Amino acid sequence: MRIIPAIDLQDGKCVRLYQGDFDKRTEYRNDPTVVACEYQAMGFDNLHIVDLDGARHGEQENRDIISKIASESDMVIQIGGGIRNRETVSGWLDAGVSRCVIGSLAIDEPETTKSWIDEFGPDRVVLALDVRADDNDLPLLVTHGWTRSTRIDLWQCIDGYLDFGIRHVLCTDVCRDGAMSGPNPDLYREFIRRYPSIELQASGGVRHTDDLCMLDEIGANAAITGRALLDGKIDLKELGPYLRVA
Repeated sequence: MRIIPAIDLQDGKCVRLYQGDFDKRTEYRNDPTVVACEYQAMGFDNLHIVDLDGARHGEQENRDIISKIASESDMVIQIGGGIRNRETVSGWLDAGVSRCVIGSLAIDEPETTKSWIDEFGPDRVVLALDVRADDNDLPLLVTHGWTRSTRIDLWQCIDGYLDFGIRHVLCTDVCRDGAMSGPNPDLYREFIRRYPSIELQASGGVRHTDDLCMLDEIGANAAITGRALLDGKIDLKELGPYLRVA
């Protein structure tokens, strides 16, 4: 399993939001480039970047910072937030980003997203599917920064992409994200049972190394962690098997 550190950008700074709420923001560092370099030095070989300004306004306001990270790092970088047209996808891939993360658009405009998978290849596109369980524990999709609920469940959405060879799905239980309450193992077990050929990136709720080990044992291909790393809750000495530099 890969461990993928997450960097969320807002106003050019490294921040974290509590359950996606822009009014509940914690600032960590003024220079995200330094944070990315530190993660690389620790031995991480993947990086997940979210342009929160892009997600909110639809403009790639942190483009220069992200492009600098991509050019100065040899990590595999995926970027999400405000990617709403083909030109933006193509521009990021040309700038050295390995994968573009598509969220709300994957639900609202599936044909557009499928056309990008077809054009750029399934290794270059990640579906970011955020869910909130209903009273029957059915994972229903939420969109637009978790502000809009849908009646589409996670399984319906993924089934619609199978014929297009979708390979990467980032699944977040929004009730766990930023809350330091632990990941949702039942959700990810069911995901892996249904879609063993899709590379699952589990996100939301990682608190410490034990949570990462649990996700590894379940069979997740990757685990994304943001706050726990930034807060020093994860002991890097215990991550040797997951890092390229032990």
